Amino acid sequence: MKRIFVIKEKCTACLNCVVACQKSHAGSDFYAPIRDIEPGRIYIQAVGASPVPLVCMHCEEPACVKACITGAMRKDPDSGIVSNEFTPGKCVGCWMCVMACPYGVISPKAEHGKKMAIKCDLCMKRNGPACIESCPTGAIVYMEEAEFADYKQCLAAVNSI
Repeated sequence: MKRIFVIKEKCTACLNCVVACQKSHAGSDFYAPIRDIEPGRIYIQAVGASPVPLVCMHCEEPACVKACITGAMRKDPDSGIVSNEFTPGKCVGCWMCVMACPYGVISPKAEHGKKMAIKCDLCMKRNGPACIESCPTGAIVYMEEAEFADYKQCLAAVNSI
């Protein structure tokens, strides 16, 4: 299964990934007032003086799925995507998944009296994650684990020269 990986040394905190994520999930009303735009599902966290993109890891054994009291948060057995968007209307906004996530990348959303947890869904309605396409430095990549290990090994070799 392909996953999102981050090469933190390449991140410049330009926020292109956050805006692309917001736009991807906003539909046609992206140019609505800023207060009405859903937050991104990717976050840039400052660690010391370095920015680090944080995104759902779509864990093998997701704590958010185990914590979900309604069964809304699920892991798709075919794609490996962890989301509550497979079961519309089932999320009651108890925020157990928010508390259980070890990466802190699930956000509570409440609008029009309805509560729902939102998180990265790998842009399942698109042909690949929007954050990957928008990253000008290649800090965020989408690939298989073995492919990423080879990639990191090549980067290390190039940087040691």
